[in-house]
Amino acid sequence: MGTRRTDIDPELLRTAAGRAVGALKALAHEDRLLLLCQLSQGEMCVSELEEALDIHQPTLSQQLGVLRNEGVVSTRRDGKRIYYDVVDADVLELLKVLYRVYCPKE
Repeated sequence: MGTRRTDIDPELLRTAAGRAVGALKALAHEDRLLLLCQLSQGEMCVSELEEALDIHQPTLSQQLGVLRNEGVVSTRRDGKRIYYDVVDADVLELLKVLYRVYCPKE
């Protein structure tokens, strides 16, 4: 006898697939992936991200805007500086997997 397959509600599956596609779209751009990898280590302001990643202001702002609109990062203002932080726990889990699979071993 084989293992009995459990049927999954198609609407639940469709909702989950939509969330997965949204997360993968956010990760599917090199600059956004670099930003998320850096931010997974803790919040940073725009000037710190620009210096750490060598991504220049227009591109940086555009990609951070995409991540903010997707609900992946949050912002916090401190004076003139805006700090970004990853707030999507599922995206953080995906980043851990990507790091384990693709990043160089020390």
